[in-house]
Amino acid sequence: MALSDLLYPDNPKRKQELIYLHQELLDCMSTNFHATNELVGVLNEHLGCTITPIKMRESSTVKENCEIIIRVMSEIQHQVQKIDSDMKDKLEPVLYQKLYDIKEPELEKIAIAQRVFSIIFGEATSTAAMVAIKLLASDHLTLTVSKLISLLAQIGASVLGGVSITIIGLGLEMILHAILGAVERSQLLTAVRSYEKHLAEFKAASEKYQRAIHEVTSLVRQQVQ
Repeated sequence: MALSDLLYPDNPKRKQELIYLHQELLDCMSTNFHATNELVGVLNEHLGCTITPIKMRESSTVKENCEIIIRVMSEIQHQVQKIDSDMKDKLEPVLYQKLYDIKEPELEKIAIAQRVFSIIFGEATSTAAMVAIKLLASDHLTLTVSKLISLLAQIGASVLGGVSITIIGLGLEMILHAILGAVERSQLLTAVRSYEKHLAEFKAASEKYQRAIHEVTSLVRQQVQ
Protein backbone atom coordinates (compact mmCIF):
# COMPACT_ATOMS: atom_id res chain seq x y z
CA MET A 1 0.00 0.00 0.00
CA ALA A 2 1.30 3.44 -0.92
CA LEU A 3 2.02 6.00 1.80
CA SER A 4 -0.71 8.27 0.43
CA ASP A 5 -3.22 5.44 0.92
CA LEU A 6 -2.22 5.11 4.59
CA LEU A 7 -2.61 8.84 5.12
CA TYR A 8 -5.86 9.09 3.15
CA PRO A 9 -7.77 5.78 3.25
CA ASP A 10 -10.33 6.81 0.63
CA ASN A 11 -7.65 7.52 -2.00
CA PRO A 12 -7.75 4.02 -3.57
CA LYS A 13 -11.45 4.49 -4.29
CA ARG A 14 -10.76 7.92 -5.79
CA LYS A 15 -7.99 6.50 -7.94
CA GLN A 16 -10.34 3.82 -9.24
CA GLU A 17 -12.90 6.51 -10.01
CA LEU A 18 -10.31 8.44 -12.01
CA ILE A 19 -9.37 5.34 -13.98
CA TYR A 20 -13.03 4.55 -14.67
CA LEU A 21 -13.72 8.13 -15.78
CA HIS A 22 -10.61 8.10 -17.95
CA GLN A 23 -11.72 4.91 -19.70
CA GLU A 24 -15.21 6.34 -20.24
CA LEU A 25 -13.66 9.38 -21.88
CA LEU A 26 -11.52 7.25 -24.18
CA ASP A 27 -14.51 5.14 -25.25
CA CYS A 28 -16.49 8.30 -25.99
CA MET A 29 -13.61 9.85 -27.93
CA SER A 30 -13.17 6.67 -29.96
CA THR A 31 -16.84 6.79 -31.01
CA ASN A 32 -16.46 10.45 -31.96
CA PHE A 33 -13.43 9.64 -34.11
CA HIS A 34 -15.49 7.00 -35.92
CA ALA A 35 -18.50 9.32 -36.42
CA THR A 36 -16.27 12.14 -37.65
CA ASN A 37 -14.66 9.85 -40.21
CA GLU A 38 -18.12 8.85 -41.45
CA LEU A 39 -18.94 12.50 -42.09
CA VAL A 40 -15.51 13.08 -43.67
CA GLY A 41 -16.20 10.18 -46.04
CA VAL A 42 -19.51 11.71 -47.11
CA LEU A 43 -17.98 15.16 -47.65
CA ASN A 44 -15.07 13.76 -49.65
CA GLU A 45 -17.20 11.48 -51.81
CA HIS A 46 -20.14 13.76 -52.54
CA LEU A 47 -18.93 17.34 -52.11
CA GLY A 48 -15.43 17.15 -53.54
CA CYS A 49 -13.66 17.75 -50.22
CA THR A 50 -10.21 16.36 -49.46
CA ILE A 51 -10.28 16.02 -45.69
CA THR A 52 -7.91 13.41 -44.27
CA PRO A 53 -9.56 10.80 -42.00
CA ILE A 54 -8.29 10.66 -38.44
CA LYS A 55 -7.20 7.95 -36.04
CA MET A 56 -6.68 7.92 -32.30
CA ARG A 57 -3.00 7.77 -31.42
CA GLU A 58 -2.41 5.34 -28.58
CA SER A 59 1.06 6.69 -27.93
CA SER A 60 -0.25 10.23 -27.51
CA THR A 61 -1.92 12.04 -24.63
CA VAL A 62 -5.59 12.86 -24.17
CA LYS A 63 -4.83 16.48 -25.07
CA GLU A 64 -3.02 15.53 -28.28
CA ASN A 65 -5.94 13.31 -29.35
CA CYS A 66 -8.38 16.11 -28.53
CA GLU A 67 -6.33 18.39 -30.79
CA ILE A 68 -6.47 15.84 -33.62
CA ILE A 69 -10.26 15.73 -33.63
CA ILE A 70 -10.56 19.50 -33.10
CA ARG A 71 -8.47 20.09 -36.24
CA VAL A 72 -10.65 17.93 -38.47
CA MET A 73 -13.89 19.28 -36.98
CA SER A 74 -12.63 22.80 -37.65
CA GLU A 75 -11.87 21.75 -41.23
CA ILE A 76 -15.44 20.44 -41.56
CA GLN A 77 -16.72 23.80 -40.32
CA HIS A 78 -14.50 25.54 -42.88
CA GLN A 79 -15.85 23.38 -45.71
CA VAL A 80 -19.47 24.03 -44.70
CA GLN A 81 -18.75 27.78 -44.65
CA LYS A 82 -17.20 27.48 -48.11
CA ILE A 83 -20.29 25.72 -49.43
CA ASP A 84 -22.42 28.48 -47.96
CA SER A 85 -20.20 31.11 -49.59
CA ASP A 86 -20.49 29.38 -52.98
CA MET A 87 -24.26 29.29 -52.65
CA LYS A 88 -24.41 32.97 -51.75
CA ASP A 89 -22.12 33.97 -54.64
CA LYS A 90 -23.91 31.99 -57.32
CA LEU A 91 -27.56 32.37 -56.32
CA GLU A 92 -29.91 35.30 -56.50
CA PRO A 93 -30.61 36.64 -52.99
CA VAL A 94 -34.19 35.34 -53.05
CA LEU A 95 -33.07 31.80 -53.89
CA TYR A 96 -30.27 31.91 -51.32
CA GLN A 97 -32.73 32.92 -48.61
CA LYS A 98 -34.94 29.96 -49.53
CA LEU A 99 -32.16 27.60 -48.46
CA TYR A 100 -32.56 28.80 -44.88
CA ASP A 101 -36.34 29.22 -44.87
CA ILE A 102 -37.78 26.52 -42.59
CA LYS A 103 -41.11 26.80 -44.44
CA GLU A 104 -39.53 26.01 -47.80
CA PRO A 105 -39.94 22.36 -48.94
CA GLU A 106 -36.70 20.42 -48.66
CA LEU A 107 -37.00 19.09 -52.22
CA GLU A 108 -37.03 22.68 -53.48
CA LYS A 109 -33.92 23.47 -51.46
CA ILE A 110 -32.16 20.40 -52.84
CA ALA A 111 -33.05 21.46 -56.40
CA ILE A 112 -31.56 24.91 -55.74
CA ALA A 113 -28.37 23.44 -54.28
CA GLN A 114 -28.04 21.00 -57.18
CA ARG A 115 -28.17 23.93 -59.60
CA VAL A 116 -25.19 25.54 -57.87
CA PHE A 117 -23.17 22.31 -57.74
CA SER A 118 -23.80 21.76 -61.43
CA ILE A 119 -22.09 25.10 -62.04
CA ILE A 120 -19.18 24.26 -59.71
CA PHE A 121 -18.58 20.64 -60.71
CA GLY A 122 -20.04 20.59 -64.21
CA GLU A 123 -22.63 18.09 -62.98
CA ALA A 124 -24.06 17.22 -59.60
CA THR A 125 -26.11 14.46 -58.02
CA SER A 126 -29.15 14.97 -55.88
CA THR A 127 -27.21 13.21 -53.10
CA ALA A 128 -24.57 15.95 -53.10
CA ALA A 129 -27.27 18.61 -52.98
CA MET A 130 -29.09 16.81 -50.18
CA VAL A 131 -25.90 16.58 -48.10
CA ALA A 132 -25.23 20.28 -48.63
CA ILE A 133 -28.74 21.21 -47.52
CA LYS A 134 -28.50 19.01 -44.43
CA LEU A 135 -25.23 20.67 -43.47
CA LEU A 136 -26.33 24.22 -44.23
CA ALA A 137 -29.95 24.33 -43.19
CA SER A 138 -29.62 22.42 -39.93
CA ASP A 139 -28.38 24.33 -36.91
CA HIS A 140 -28.30 20.99 -35.09
CA LEU A 141 -25.03 19.75 -36.55
CA THR A 142 -23.44 23.21 -36.62
CA LEU A 143 -24.16 23.82 -32.96
CA THR A 144 -23.11 20.34 -31.83
CA VAL A 145 -19.77 20.65 -33.64
CA SER A 146 -19.09 24.02 -32.00
CA LYS A 147 -20.07 22.69 -28.57
CA LEU A 148 -17.91 19.60 -28.93
CA ILE A 149 -14.88 21.61 -30.03
CA SER A 150 -15.24 23.75 -26.92
CA LEU A 151 -15.53 20.73 -24.61
CA LEU A 152 -12.59 18.94 -26.24
CA ALA A 153 -10.46 22.01 -25.64
CA GLN A 154 -11.52 22.05 -21.96
CA ILE A 155 -10.73 18.36 -21.53
CA GLY A 156 -7.36 18.77 -23.21
CA ALA A 157 -6.53 21.53 -20.74
CA SER A 158 -7.81 19.58 -17.73
CA VAL A 159 -5.76 17.71 -15.16
CA LEU A 160 -5.97 14.46 -17.18
CA GLY A 161 -5.16 16.09 -20.51
CA GLY A 162 -1.50 15.19 -20.22
CA VAL A 163 -2.11 11.50 -19.58
CA SER A 164 -1.31 9.01 -22.32
CA ILE A 165 -4.38 7.12 -23.49
CA THR A 166 -2.56 3.81 -22.98
CA ILE A 167 -1.65 4.35 -19.34
CA ILE A 168 -4.70 2.46 -18.08
CA GLY A 169 -2.84 -0.83 -18.36
CA LEU A 170 0.20 0.36 -16.46
CA GLY A 171 -1.20 0.09 -12.95
CA LEU A 172 -2.87 2.20 -10.30
CA GLU A 173 0.16 4.01 -8.95
CA MET A 174 1.47 4.76 -12.44
CA ILE A 175 -1.70 6.54 -13.51
CA LEU A 176 -1.84 8.44 -10.23
CA HIS A 177 1.69 9.75 -10.67
CA ALA A 178 1.03 10.55 -14.31
CA ILE A 179 -2.04 12.53 -13.36
CA LEU A 180 -0.97 14.41 -10.29
CA GLY A 181 2.45 13.26 -9.14
CA ALA A 182 2.75 13.70 -5.40
CA VAL A 183 -0.92 14.07 -4.65
CA GLU A 184 -2.87 15.24 -1.68
CA ARG A 185 -6.42 14.18 -0.96
CA SER A 186 -7.88 17.61 -1.76
CA GLN A 187 -6.19 17.65 -5.17
CA LEU A 188 -7.47 14.20 -6.01
CA LEU A 189 -11.01 15.09 -5.00
CA THR A 190 -10.85 18.25 -7.10
CA ALA A 191 -9.58 16.24 -10.08
CA VAL A 192 -12.40 13.69 -9.81
CA ARG A 193 -15.12 16.33 -9.50
CA SER A 194 -13.73 18.39 -12.36
CA TYR A 195 -13.41 15.33 -14.58
CA GLU A 196 -16.93 14.16 -13.75
CA LYS A 197 -18.31 17.54 -14.85
CA HIS A 198 -16.29 17.58 -18.08
CA LEU A 199 -17.21 14.00 -18.91
CA ALA A 200 -20.95 14.45 -18.29
CA GLU A 201 -21.06 17.45 -20.63
CA PHE A 202 -18.81 15.73 -23.17
CA LYS A 203 -20.91 12.55 -23.30
CA ALA A 204 -24.14 14.52 -23.77
CA ALA A 205 -22.64 16.66 -26.55
CA SER A 206 -21.06 13.61 -28.18
CA GLU A 207 -24.39 11.78 -28.34
CA LYS A 208 -25.99 14.78 -30.10
CA TYR A 209 -23.03 15.05 -32.47
CA GLN A 210 -23.17 11.35 -33.36
CA ARG A 211 -26.96 11.49 -33.90
CA ALA A 212 -26.61 14.51 -36.18
CA ILE A 213 -23.98 12.75 -38.29
CA HIS A 214 -26.04 9.55 -38.37
CA GLU A 215 -28.99 11.52 -39.81
CA VAL A 216 -26.83 12.70 -42.70
CA THR A 217 -25.07 9.39 -43.39
CA SER A 218 -28.32 7.40 -43.17
CA LEU A 219 -29.94 9.64 -45.79
CA VAL A 220 -26.92 9.26 -48.04
CA ARG A 221 -27.10 5.47 -47.81
CA GLN A 222 -30.80 5.59 -48.66
CA GLN A 223 -30.13 7.85 -51.66
CA VAL A 224 -27.44 5.64 -53.19
CA GLN A 225 -29.32 2.36 -52.76
